Amino acid sequence: MTLEREAAIIEAILFLESEPIDVKTIAKISRLDKDIVEGGLKFLEEHYAEQGHGLDLREIGGGFLLSPKEELWDDLKERYGKKNDAKLSRAAMETLSIIAYSQPITRGEIEGIRGVSADGMIKLLLGRNLIKEVGKKEAPGRPVQYGTTKEFLKVFRLRSIADLPKLDELNQDRFELDGR
Repeated sequence: MTLEREAAIIEAILFLESEPIDVKTIAKISRLDKDIVEGGLKFLEEHYAEQGHGLDLREIGGGFLLSPKEELWDDLKERYGKKNDAKLSRAAMETLSIIAYSQPITRGEIEGIRGVSADGMIKLLLGRNLIKEVGKKEAPGRPVQYGTTKEFLKVFRLRSIADLPKLDELNQDRFELDGR
């Protein structure tokens, strides 16, 4: 089999999958060696980087996904952005930002940073699958800790949490918790 044929198989798999899919799973579905899958992904990435293509191969949360190029999104979002168009309120975005930058974090710690109750915002973000319970803190009462999900990475088009924009000094101090 040629690299173009292998890449075409990988491309078809990515087209048919609606969620990011990792190299191991692509290899299993395609019955190709992991090294061949990695080579095929590199081939596709270079192919889509060329002028005239409407898609990008994106790595999101350890998996790969075909996605419209960012410069086309404004033209497409009226029809295809509805799913994520239920915009988050300022309070929800603030709570989500605190969780993203400070994870793992407890409800009490979020409330300490925001200065108001976080119950409603946490329920909303859990319901939208942007955050999840990631464990319990080794503290009295063992409070639940929250972190972001793969859906969060997908919605905000991030490869990993490390791709979040860096905070300036003022905001860095705001997001730090006492005792961390």
